[in-house]
Amino acid sequence: MTDRLSNLTEALLTAAAKAGAEAADAIAVDGTSVSVDVRGGTLEQAERSEGIEIGLRVLVGRRQACVSASDISDRTIAEMAERATAMAREAPEDESVGLADPSQLADAWNVAALDLIDPAAEPAAVELEDDARRAEIAALAVKGVSQCQSASASYSRRHVHFAASNGFSGGYGRTGRSISAVAITGEGLKMERDWAAESRTYQSDLPGAEDIGLLAGTRAVERAGARKPKTGAYPVLFDERIAAGLIGHLLAAANGSAIMRGSSWLRDALGAQVLPKGLSIHENPHRPRISGSRPFDAEGLATAPRDIVRDGMLMGWTLDLGTARRLGLQSTANATRGTSSPPSPSVSNIALTQGDKSREQLIAEMGTGLLVTSMIGASINPTTGDYSRGASGFWIENGQITHAVNECTIAGNLRDMLMRITPANDARGHLSHVVPSLLVEGLTLAGE
Repeated sequence: MTDRLSNLTEALLTAAAKAGAEAADAIAVDGTSVSVDVRGGTLEQAERSEGIEIGLRVLVGRRQACVSASDISDRTIAEMAERATAMAREAPEDESVGLADPSQLADAWNVAALDLIDPAAEPAAVELEDDARRAEIAALAVKGVSQCQSASASYSRRHVHFAASNGFSGGYGRTGRSISAVAITGEGLKMERDWAAESRTYQSDLPGAEDIGLLAGTRAVERAGARKPKTGAYPVLFDERIAAGLIGHLLAAANGSAIMRGSSWLRDALGAQVLPKGLSIHENPHRPRISGSRPFDAEGLATAPRDIVRDGMLMGWTLDLGTARRLGLQSTANATRGTSSPPSPSVSNIALTQGDKSREQLIAEMGTGLLVTSMIGASINPTTGDYSRGASGFWIENGQITHAVNECTIAGNLRDMLMRITPANDARGHLSHVVPSLLVEGLTLAGE
């Protein structure tokens, strides 16, 4: 498969040069995915998709254009190159456009060390259906569960190859296996739901379907009788399931695209304190068996571990070549791209420093407040960091969970919120974003 994709990218580059492009890069992706949904003990849906997609970016001076196709015939490749080159000639000039200098390119990598492909055979559809059924049965067996909205199992395998006219050529693959369930308790307007899901690179690392279904059912039943919380200012504990989203807002604000546009609430914060002292956000794109790992980025630059935040201080932006040129900096090798779009910066695997207390200890110490387990919608101003989101979870009184809550809104400002976080020690190490539960003091709740 690697040779086939490599040959396709080389054919795209050859066609681009023949069409008059001054430079070009190409991507070829071969993907297979299978998913099965079960509901009420019967197969509700089974889907399978497989195929190869190709993408070409051509450059004429400081102008660029991208085209993509799912047909890999010689005729289509030639037409893609001609069309892209004609489009590029009409595109506006952009001084940040350009391939990497050959001296910047990765020249050695060890894909095997990343261990991203499960050698086990692709599971048959009947195996996936069995996993989904067992997850549903386990969820329904929990006393108080009225129905299982869905139970699913899936498998994916994907290979990608990049090549460019500057001499770069490289590819890698990855696999994924997942099981999920959504359970409901109550009837009519008193319905409450919750879920559980697990995903792994290796099928053998995946927890049992029964465990996932049991957790979904248990979580749903715990939400029975949910009501609005009190309005006021309270400490809020973001459960580990959703805490990565809070850190994700910081990562988005430190993205070079946002900084370049001047639309980030962190635009003047480089070298400033953005988290409490002692906390760091470390990016490591080389973690074995982790979904975000990659040996090089989409522009052929070697990836490497780095601190985005160190001891509370913002150390740098997340950059690809284009945003780095605009900002007068060097790329952090964070370029990603699809077949139909040019490169853009994005983080891979990150980890936030964990605390020394469990989630339960933080609950006991927070007195009265809210434990948030799910969030709905978002109203976030990317320029100012003003934050407002719908939430549900559990009310805390005297350090104890008393009842489930729903239909409330959390509001604050991200710059202030992130400076007041206290992390627990419950982050799950198999995730791409390893972030523990986070306690934030003094947020505004709108409820009753």
